[in-house]
Amino acid sequence: MSYLFCNLAKTAMKKYKVTLTKAEREVLTGLTSKGSHKSQKVLNALILLNCDEGEYQVMKSKNTDISTILHVSMKKIDRVKKRFVEEGLEIALNGHKGERVYKKKVDGDLEARLIALSCSEAPKGFSRWSLRMLADKAVELEYVENISHETVRRLLKKRIKTVEEEKLGNTTSTKR
Repeated sequence: MSYLFCNLAKTAMKKYKVTLTKAEREVLTGLTSKGSHKSQKVLNALILLNCDEGEYQVMKSKNTDISTILHVSMKKIDRVKKRFVEEGLEIALNGHKGERVYKKKVDGDLEARLIALSCSEAPKGFSRWSLRMLADKAVELEYVENISHETVRRLLKKRIKTVEEEKLGNTTSTKR
């Protein structure tokens, strides 16, 4: 059953032909040979260089050979080739930027309330507030519908850094 499915998947896959111009080859060769770049960008450049079927390619490699040498899956090679053909060199190298926009849960009012709460006396039986207790208390007092202890940690960490800077003064000042 799985053998039949694999054969169907292979036959249904579209073949993308990568043909690089001389300028594109120079850019990719420069990327792979010098400078410091993200590993995935270099890997994508190597894939494109080896898959090139243009007139400037000396010897085209097979996808299986590229996969073995670079230790990547065949699917990755196909994705890079597809992005290059459909969307261009820049997208093929770097991928898509994240488009998701996160709604900010903590505003100035909630931040002030949480800081005040953390500075208040800890509940009976505890020597100090824990992050989870602060998050639970904020929900209990209806400051916010829900909040994680991690969000509380980030908020308080930001606050502690600001307080330390106020105590120490500006250490980056050039005045002497």
